[in-house]
Amino acid sequence: MGGGWPLIDGWARASLSPSGPRLWQTLNHRSACLSCAWGTGGQNGGFRDELGEPLQRCLKSVEAISAELQPAVPDALFAGRSLAQLQGLDSADCDRLGRLSRPLIHRAETQHYEPISWEEVFALTEAALRRPPERVASYSSGRSSNEAAYLLQLMLRAMGCNNLADCSDLCHAPSTVGLNRVFGSPTSMVSLESLQQADCVVLVGSNAPANHPRLMNELIRLRQRGGSVIVINPVLEVGLLQFGSPAFPIRSMLGGSEIASIVLQPVPGSDTAVFLGIQKAWLESNAIAWDFLKAHAENWEGLIAQLEHTSWEAISNCCGLSRDQLVLTAERIAAAGAVVFAWAMGITHHANGTDNVQAIANTAVLSGNVGRPGAGTMPIRGHSNVQGFGSMGVGVKLREPLRQALEQLLGRSLSPVPGYDTRALIEAADRGRVDTLLCLGGNLYGANPDSRQAGRALGRIDTVIQLATKPNTGHFHGLGARQTLLLPVFNRFETPHRTTVESGNNWVRLNEPGRTHLRGSSLISEVAFLTELAARLLGSDPIDWRSLADPIAVRQLIARTVPGYGAMADIDVSHQEFEVAGRVFDQPRFATASGRARLAPTPLPELRLPDADHFGGIPPGEVGLVLSLITARSYGQHNTVVYKQGDPYRGMPHRHTILINQADLDLSGLQAHQRVTVQGEAGALEQVEVIPGAIRAGAALMFYPEANQLMRAVIDPQSGTPAFKRVPVLVRSAPPAASAG
Repeated sequence: MGGGWPLIDGWARASLSPSGPRLWQTLNHRSACLSCAWGTGGQNGGFRDELGEPLQRCLKSVEAISAELQPAVPDALFAGRSLAQLQGLDSADCDRLGRLSRPLIHRAETQHYEPISWEEVFALTEAALRRPPERVASYSSGRSSNEAAYLLQLMLRAMGCNNLADCSDLCHAPSTVGLNRVFGSPTSMVSLESLQQADCVVLVGSNAPANHPRLMNELIRLRQRGGSVIVINPVLEVGLLQFGSPAFPIRSMLGGSEIASIVLQPVPGSDTAVFLGIQKAWLESNAIAWDFLKAHAENWEGLIAQLEHTSWEAISNCCGLSRDQLVLTAERIAAAGAVVFAWAMGITHHANGTDNVQAIANTAVLSGNVGRPGAGTMPIRGHSNVQGFGSMGVGVKLREPLRQALEQLLGRSLSPVPGYDTRALIEAADRGRVDTLLCLGGNLYGANPDSRQAGRALGRIDTVIQLATKPNTGHFHGLGARQTLLLPVFNRFETPHRTTVESGNNWVRLNEPGRTHLRGSSLISEVAFLTELAARLLGSDPIDWRSLADPIAVRQLIARTVPGYGAMADIDVSHQEFEVAGRVFDQPRFATASGRARLAPTPLPELRLPDADHFGGIPPGEVGLVLSLITARSYGQHNTVVYKQGDPYRGMPHRHTILINQADLDLSGLQAHQRVTVQGEAGALEQVEVIPGAIRAGAALMFYPEANQLMRAVIDPQSGTPAFKRVPVLVRSAPPAASAG
């Protein structure tokens, strides 16, 4: 069972720790959860969601807050540990160093980070950003606020720079691109209230029990009211079979709640084929919502033609599922009154990630499950404000209404030079085309595939500026060629002014001011940093940047310029949180030019694995096999930050493990708990422990970001997102008997 007693034990341990009282105070603070975009908090209070329902905090939130409540990194640590020593730390080690409390600098000729004054910080940063705009870039995570995000993109665009890379480029960009194509809107069309009216949820490529635990409460309620949950995932996650939630304490103690009604385990990367199979089953059984389709969609004829001409054999050969399995699934979906299609990065982290998303959207339209309560498409975004950053214009693909509003605000046209997304930024830096990088949170080094290239590329940037609350591996690897600035900022619940964030379901939350527990520290708010920097770089015409140090003024600009954010103008008076306008479709009229959904065929992917010779072959005296590796987070992890080394739900006792189907072990001659070499196209990992587990044959699973060094950067050409969930690897080792002798 996922959750259950381990979850209750986690809450108990956190509550009884020395920081327990401060933890509970923070949990009740009126600010949004630091963890996933399904988090809770805001004006309803720390434990309540947007509908005011109680008991909606999860253990991920506790882990994130506990990490932020650590004491400051001792001043002597950076002076006493060389850069080489710090580079030997893993993600968990870095996080446990504590909170950053003083601005620091690493100069190229030294082996240590050293203290620096804020005045020198601003002087160095201003000089570093006074470069040609095409040689300046930013990278950001969803940890920060809407106000900081808006200021970041406004400052860079006012400088003539469009290089606004963001962590979303590495996760849900295919969702943004695919949903824009079909519906003209890049986010979930399902609100929490609408989800609670669904009869069925199709959950694809998501380990929600680990990464979005609060969503599990909604799935439990769905099953209690007689609905069904269809799980599509190559990995059989125990928490999606049965889950124990603290919101249902008695049920949790009695064994938890059943979640999955149907489980499909397709070949990694074959989700387009799965949904084509479901669509074809409807076509053959006349279950397509023809009246709806003809009235509310366009270009559907090409999709129907594709279904007619695609054989069941081609579909099953691609996805590894039988016709009977797909027909049964299609029948269950068709029998439901209202269906929500939800997915996470198991869909987007593929070379055909955008096609996967579009195939899901096509399926929702063909069944009439869009544009009405209880139905629709719902990408499940991972970071707490990653969607807000997109709304604020952080990204290389600026939506036209926002572009026009920003040009009116600045009194001139924005630069037409295309910007770098995250992968393009790494490639450009590797070619020596980036002089200055400003990072608003995140771990650009740790989040990228091909760790060797990422470190090398960052090391060719002259100046790297990192705003962060805690150290991470990216602060010690790939440092700037001349200098790296490591600047401590307030976290969300201690920022001394109000901020806002946006949930993955388009709900804007208001965070009340707080205070830090770090006495005698020298922290700065991101809004204060960005407005002072912009004032030094850009003066006061046409924008009085220093006046924007008051976030109320920033929110007024947001209300004027960001589509759907008009209600932001009154939020400081009303304290009323709101739903972003124009995102949740209660009627089948969409944000396209015609108001109709735009359908298109989605091609079956080519999913061949190379043979062992591609990796140099299996040496004499060894055994092994080639597998499709899925890289994933563990249960005790948030993005690149690791809180716990083991993953008991998957039976993986530490991070240096690989999960493999027992049938593959039998076929190859490898054995459980044997130590193996995992060879990828970009590197290898030695002494990895084999763990047999409930994963589809032909696939394997290892933890991100450690496995990043195995993979070269194969990307989805439509979105720029890397294929983290389908990495070809050779797993090999001497047979156990030979190694014992």
